[in-house]
Amino acid sequence: MFSKILIANRGEIACRVITTARRMGIKTVAVYSDADARAPFVAMADEAVHIGPSPAAESYLVADKIIAACKQTGAEAVHPGYGFLSERTSFAEALAKEGIAFIGPPVGAIAAMGDKIESKKLAKEAGVNVVPGFVGEIEDTEHAVRISNEIGYPVMMKASAGGGGKGMRLAYNEADVREGFESVKREGLNSFGDDRVFIEKFILNPRHIEIQILGDQHGNILYLNERECSIQRRHQKVVEEAPSPFVTPKMRKAMGEQCVALARAVGYYSAGTVELIVSGADPTGESFYFLEMNTRLQVEHPVTEAITGIDLVEQMIRVAAGERLAMTQDDIGIDGWAIENRVYAEDPYRGFLPSTGRLVHYQPPLPGWSEDETVAGKARRGVARGNGSVRVDDGVYEGGEVSRFYDPMIAKLITWAPTRDEAADLQIEALDNFRIKGLGHNVDFLSAIMQHPRFRSGELTTGFIAEEYPEGFHGAATGNALKRKLAGLGATLMHAIEGRARDISGQLADTLDAPTHWSVTVGGETFGVDLSSLEEAIKVDGEPLTVRHEYAIGAVAVTATVDGEPITVQLERTLTGFVMTTRGAKHAVRILPARIAPYAALMLEKVPPDLSRLLICPMPGMLVKLHVGEGDKVQPGQPLATVEAMKMENILRAEKEGTIAKINAAEGESLAVDAVILELE
Repeated sequence: MFSKILIANRGEIACRVITTARRMGIKTVAVYSDADARAPFVAMADEAVHIGPSPAAESYLVADKIIAACKQTGAEAVHPGYGFLSERTSFAEALAKEGIAFIGPPVGAIAAMGDKIESKKLAKEAGVNVVPGFVGEIEDTEHAVRISNEIGYPVMMKASAGGGGKGMRLAYNEADVREGFESVKREGLNSFGDDRVFIEKFILNPRHIEIQILGDQHGNILYLNERECSIQRRHQKVVEEAPSPFVTPKMRKAMGEQCVALARAVGYYSAGTVELIVSGADPTGESFYFLEMNTRLQVEHPVTEAITGIDLVEQMIRVAAGERLAMTQDDIGIDGWAIENRVYAEDPYRGFLPSTGRLVHYQPPLPGWSEDETVAGKARRGVARGNGSVRVDDGVYEGGEVSRFYDPMIAKLITWAPTRDEAADLQIEALDNFRIKGLGHNVDFLSAIMQHPRFRSGELTTGFIAEEYPEGFHGAATGNALKRKLAGLGATLMHAIEGRARDISGQLADTLDAPTHWSVTVGGETFGVDLSSLEEAIKVDGEPLTVRHEYAIGAVAVTATVDGEPITVQLERTLTGFVMTTRGAKHAVRILPARIAPYAALMLEKVPPDLSRLLICPMPGMLVKLHVGEGDKVQPGQPLATVEAMKMENILRAEKEGTIAKINAAEGESLAVDAVILELE
């Protein structure tokens, strides 16, 4: 076994690998860029080596610097995590030349599966179902149009070396192909150094299901069940779960055996994932097709660990050291249900725009990956909560920055429970207990998904988000029952604040207590709240409601029990009440003493300025392309500019008809958030 390994990565995955290595008695080495000098993974490792400036191309992607760090520290092996150099054959080859072990698959398997075009050919030869499409290089846009017309719409255009949602466009017609083909090529070139594109048929009612593979260097290869990863936005996974609510035992066996056959065909060992597209329109479950194989650890690996009890990072290390797998296929079972939500630095209320910046306040619902606490002896390593467990994998810290140089992930929230509904309920509870201030985040959106009736039914497709939130996200749906609870809770909080203020001032303390009758408006509905029997049960519109909480004046959150059910609410004071954030939505709650509520309509409301004639940059990024010039007439929906942020191209379109009066930015210019790109007459 190795005595020291280096982690050629950063953030939460670096923390994740370090934790398992520490448990195995293996010393660790971290490498870090300027931006990560104070990051948690640097402090966690036994040693740390600075490898360059913040841009990944000058630090984490420079193989020579990683190898030099190995030599400097005596690291015998390298775990690449995911992303960066994890699937670079040249990196694995360079390590081998220096006698340093690569904690991953053999070079031949990485090369074979890294090229999407060649991998499909290999999959077909190995007897794996493949999606109908064009397997070969595409010359130009006209060639792409001809191919797409032959296959039949809709089609998916993908960068051959792509991954992580980059370099992909869905085309429903010829116009979409003409508009998107060059963008796919550019994203492939910018992100992966390869602008080749392939096109394939888009499967109706598609579900994204993947099989976890694990093999050793002695010819043993297993499949560790499946993961459902259908809930995606712009082809980037948002929610993952294991097992899938769609997969039957027969289907699982068929998929698993095909994926093992593919792995065997390329001499695979270590952990890997075969991604499949499955037609939800086929009730037999037999319409599943090979998409690609990821020759590395996946972001969503914790849900597999949760239901199998197998630590995948540990197995990768043991396999790299030459050990045999200690389990057989018959040992792989399914225990309970696990769900993972990716907490991103993005603003769902503003079209999911990237939101980089400083974490002014950061407190996860539980500490990060726990070494000491387990549930039922399994390798979940989550903190027990009721019948289940909660695990947080993160690599950020309060006061730190979510940098524009890297992926915008803040944390991964994983819950395990005996049933799917229980795991989802635990997600909602845990999401309510995240404290993130200073930048936009998607916690409300994730909670809304967990509560959504369609998610609960298991009727998922990769179009879930686009179909259920066609007009964008504006908060989770709020029923009258929740509004009533918030009205009662809000009134008791305001009563406590008022009473405390009077006690401190001493004014009127002997003759006037805090009001007991309040008018509370939540989501456009007004409730009368009577606190006369505060110690027993208050009344909301005449109906009793029990509210219990321990609220400290000035607190930014409160955990309460309302009618016997726990609820956590984050608070922001306003002039007339609170903004109460819970259950996936921000609720403006106006709380006024009943005697003055009739006069509330006299309060003036500030009208926001009209910005519709301006094209404003919604995120920090680079202006890649201007699609119009001064004097051009434009129509609603017409592309005006393309901005690249976090290696993703975002097309900004006209909201209204008009004429371009002035252009304020040039192609290649770096733009700040809210910068005015152009003005319309």
